[in-house]
Amino acid sequence: MDDYLKRFADTILQNRLHSSGAVLIQGAKGCGKTETAIQTAKSAVRLDVDENIQTQMKLDPKSVLAGPAPRLIDEWQEYPQIWNYIRRAVDDRKKRGQFILTGSANPEERARLHSGAGRFSIIKMRPMSLYEKGWSSGKVSLAKILKGHAPKSDPVEFDLATLAEKLTLGGWPSLIGSGGRRALRFMKDYVSLVAEVDISRVGEKKRDPQKVSRLLQSLARNVATEASLSSLAKDTGGSETRVSDETIAEYLEALERLMIVEQLPAWSPHIRSADTLRKAPKRHFVDPSLAIGALGLSIDKLLADLHYFGFLFESLVVRDLRIYAEMNDGKVYHYRDSRDTEVDAIVEYPGGAWAAFEVKMGFNAQDEAAKNLLAFAAKIDQQKMGPPAALTVITANGFACRRKDGVNVIPLSVLTA
Repeated sequence: MDDYLKRFADTILQNRLHSSGAVLIQGAKGCGKTETAIQTAKSAVRLDVDENIQTQMKLDPKSVLAGPAPRLIDEWQEYPQIWNYIRRAVDDRKKRGQFILTGSANPEERARLHSGAGRFSIIKMRPMSLYEKGWSSGKVSLAKILKGHAPKSDPVEFDLATLAEKLTLGGWPSLIGSGGRRALRFMKDYVSLVAEVDISRVGEKKRDPQKVSRLLQSLARNVATEASLSSLAKDTGGSETRVSDETIAEYLEALERLMIVEQLPAWSPHIRSADTLRKAPKRHFVDPSLAIGALGLSIDKLLADLHYFGFLFESLVVRDLRIYAEMNDGKVYHYRDSRDTEVDAIVEYPGGAWAAFEVKMGFNAQDEAAKNLLAFAAKIDQQKMGPPAALTVITANGFACRRKDGVNVIPLSVLTA
């Protein structure tokens, strides 16, 4: 398609099809899974809208798989039993790149009657990064930073109102070219549908939409924090209703299966000190615009609360770091210990290379962040973990450079994979 914007997932998908019989693309509703799959698929069937599918699945499920490869099976979780037919077809054909599956909800594990190990490769797709939307110049590469390259860029144009609008628009392909007002309406509707409809599609339980809405609001207020189940339960229930920790845990599991909420796990390195590592994850929405929609915020309200604005910017940085790191199979974590030494993001690659990132909206806050990164690095047992490939402060303004103390400073709007 002429208007299709290239995604990092395009490259990942091509690579996985060369090594696996089937590739499953998972991601939140509306993040662009189907459009990305269509760029590569030679044939397609959409299980959520095709009127003949129900009959085919009853009479001849194998016929759903007939078509030139790779064949796209869109919204496969509508008929989870098709997983086993695809697994069998991959075994029988003995060829790679046969199927692409897309899904906006993970079915319960018991729905997968047989493992797809050795046959399926799974891609986690998120809304678009700043670079994919054309909002980052891409002058600085995350992969090169982790190889020791010093970042360099010209100063970036910046104002808080523009950043607030970009946060509201998020990475949703359908909002490309839209303004902040339409984006806010879209996000409010999106969050409402999650609470009213989508969350009851995963599993067999009917969830209370009002409780789900209040939980989404609580998660939005606590975005990029380690809020406990009990604090989320208290906040969700309010002064009149009691909500148990067990209910919150069950609702969170459903939201994670919908890929709306995503945990940022704690990093567990070897450290030199006797400090205790904290294990609690931070919670982020898959895109910070969902937090804005859950709370019904406007650009003016964001500008009036710069403290909260900073948490949303941190969540934006985590989203983009995840997208960029996954181009090289990297994972993103956070760090906190018993002395409250905290680092916003740790990127770790399979070979063991790791880098630490602090997030500060203002370029002028780099000194404090750099001091924290250096103190953190000194705690790590580098005999076992190796030295950090990079220590970096991510900002919203300024220019990319390497400081005299070795810490990088990089505006998010110049970063790419």
